[in-house]
Amino acid sequence: MSTLESIMNKNIKNILKKIEDNGYKAYLVGGYVRDTLLGKKSYDIDICTNALPVNLHKLFPNNNNNSNNYGGFNLKINEYNIDITTFREEIKYENRKPTELIYIDSLEKDILRRDFTINAICMDKNEKIIDLVGGVNDLNNHLIKVIGDVDTKLEEDPLRILRAIRFACVLNFDIDGDLYEGICKYNKLILTLSKDRVKSELNKILMNKNYLKGLKLLKDTNILDLLEIDYEDITYVNDICGMWAQLKAPNFAFTKQENMNIINIRQIINEGVINNFTLFKYGLYNSLVAGKILNIKDSVINKMYNKLSIKSKDDLDINGEEIIDILNIQPSKKIREVEEELIREILNNKIPNKNKELKKYIINRKEN
Repeated sequence: MSTLESIMNKNIKNILKKIEDNGYKAYLVGGYVRDTLLGKKSYDIDICTNALPVNLHKLFPNNNNNSNNYGGFNLKINEYNIDITTFREEIKYENRKPTELIYIDSLEKDILRRDFTINAICMDKNEKIIDLVGGVNDLNNHLIKVIGDVDTKLEEDPLRILRAIRFACVLNFDIDGDLYEGICKYNKLILTLSKDRVKSELNKILMNKNYLKGLKLLKDTNILDLLEIDYEDITYVNDICGMWAQLKAPNFAFTKQENMNIINIRQIINEGVINNFTLFKYGLYNSLVAGKILNIKDSVINKMYNKLSIKSKDDLDINGEEIIDILNIQPSKKIREVEEELIREILNNKIPNKNKELKKYIINRKEN
């Protein structure tokens, strides 16, 4: 194994050492250990310890306002986000959350409450691996396997159904046979999850370049049908709105901006072209995202956009009052119609966006 410095950040080592120097046990666990063994960089650090929350707050007095949701607290050191949590046993679950838990002094029991074997591998400050549930073997065999009884784990927390599929997608692993059967058996439990939690997991699948594997697993386990999501061909783009725009997902809640982007990108894709009118109506961002799906180079779209003499209605070199004066009319929707006609002519390169020329066009239009 590599030297300590090359694997474990010095600040993380010092936290483990500080906890141990005060008579407690402390281990790295979860994604950081898993990713390290896979040769991946990770900045989300989970530390488990038998030190009680009250002890931890005494050890790290400057962080007493950073309590997390799990009875410990959070530290932010440079790029690292560190959660320190006391060993516990979760007695009862309700709506995904443990409603009854007890703090314990056993790493073994703490590990048993976790979801998948590959997320339960521990590492001490000296880089010694503690593997109590066969996580290293499953990591080597590229296997997502639940800890303990599949039925119990999925009924306790149905989000594990989507997490299993997400890990299989992101890591390009297989799902253990018993777990796969459990996912198919309990797939309807995902309907008890909040749309935000479901969307968060789907976002992580869609934003991974191995997204097709994730979508196939979601389809084969009938989860897409349950969520009323459908798709045909999907081209990967490094933009979540661009990915959602290629799905039919009527029952998902997006922010106002996300929804607008998704609708606009989908419309451009359906039109199948990007021209001056596309760029003016939908903007550069939506056009670039849709362009990737339509296989139109960014350079072509950017060049077209930079040549536009008008990029929004505000750029029109004539105002409503001037139009009223020329046409001798009262303020009405007629002004908007004239503005839209001017914009159309400008985008068609029929007239320049110059006040004098625009006035001349309106006068000629009036006379004719």
